[in-house]
Parts: sequence; C-alpha cells; structure tokens
Amino acid sequence: MTAVTSETRAVRTIALDLPEWPGHRAGQHLDVRLTAEDGYRAERSYSIASAPGEPPAITVERLDDGEVSPYLTDELRPGDQIEVRGPIGGYFVWEARNDFSPLMLVAGGSGIVPLRSILRHRERCASSVPVRLLYSARSLADVIYRAELDGQSDGVEVIYTLTREQPEGWTGHTGRVDGALLAEVAWPPDRLPLSFICGPTPFVEAVAAGLVGLDYPPAQVKTERFGATGGR
Repeated sequence: MTAVTSETRAVRTIALDLPEWPGHRAGQHLDVRLTAEDGYRAERSYSIASAPGEPPAITVERLDDGEVSPYLTDELRPGDQIEVRGPIGGYFVWEARNDFSPLMLVAGGSGIVPLRSILRHRERCASSVPVRLLYSARSLADVIYRAELDGQSDGVEVIYTLTREQPEGWTGHTGRVDGALLAEVAWPPDRLPLSFICGPTPFVEAVAAGLVGLDYPPAQVKTERFGATGGR
C-alpha cells in the first residue's frame, strides 16, 4: 500500500500499489487476506473506492471486534504488503456508456464506498447523466468523503439524512430512510432511473422495497449489502 487517508474518526482510505492490477469497473470489490505468524488467516471483502483508471483504493471502517479492519485502519503503514484478490463482481457495476438513465444512489454508512467509485467514474468520463445521492449517516461527522461529496459538480444532487445527531440549526432530513423520504427525493419512475443501494442488510432491503413500491422495476434496483456489524 502507498498511503492511508483518514476519512472519519473510524474510517480510513487505503491506496494500493498493485503492479499486476487488471483494472476494475465502478462498483466492484476485492478481497483482502491477512495471515498471522501462527498461520491463522482472515479474509474480508471491501468495495473499491476509486474509479476505473485510478489506482485501486479501499475504504475501511474500523470494527472493534473485527479480525481485519483494526489492522488495516490502525497498524498498516505505507510500504506494508497485504494479500489482495480481485477485482470481483459483475452485477453491482455501472458503465458510463449506459448514461441514458438517471442514477438514484442510496447509501447507508460505509455503503457510500462503491457509490463514490460510480460518482468518480461519471466525472472522469464527462458523463452528463443526472444523479441523486441519498446518504444516511449517524451524524455529519460520520459522513465519509464529506468534502468530496459537498463539492460535487453540476448534475449531482447530494441529500443527507442524519439518524442520531444533528448540528444546531440543521434544516436537512433526519431519521432513517423510509417510504416518505424516498417518495420525496427519488427520481420519478417514468424517468426510467437506475438505482444502486449499498449498506447494512436491513437498510438495503427497506430501501429496495421502498423503490419498488414507487414503481421502480426490480431489475433497475441493484443492491449490495453487508452485515450489520461489519463486512463490505
């Protein structure tokens, strides 16, 4: 790895130097495997945070009871080596050439990671497809990539909802993503939007059901989920 960037108090982005990397698509992930001195191995999957054409990077949230994330976020240093396999996945991906449908991106917590790859891919390809990103986080301090998201270009609308803590004077959305919020911010179904949802399993299932309830075709609602206490 070549660099570590702090995103929040518990989240780090790790830039990887992979000379034989074949390239990846926006939305794919990779596997990281660590081997202890006694031979014990632990492997976890992480979404790729960078756009196709950029050096691969992953963004990792530290889990106190995790086997892999504490090492990656607290101990890994530039020049250290880790074992990586990938890229992996062909379903939860967005190709810039498919820019006839507006994008509805919905993230819960660290589920923003593959969606950031999609946003960066859109920018690098100079795509004009309109995007709405609905991001659910506990607080503003827990918003990963906040400066980057707040600086998005024309055609990208970023909407936050804060579930636990709001700053004084906050006028944005609060609480969990529900049907009423989706009805307010989602693209109308007659625009034929393509949706990507990533986050903890209960979050993803609720959002997907909400979009289908708004008459989004199920085939246009792509999901990526992880366990409530960790994973990708």
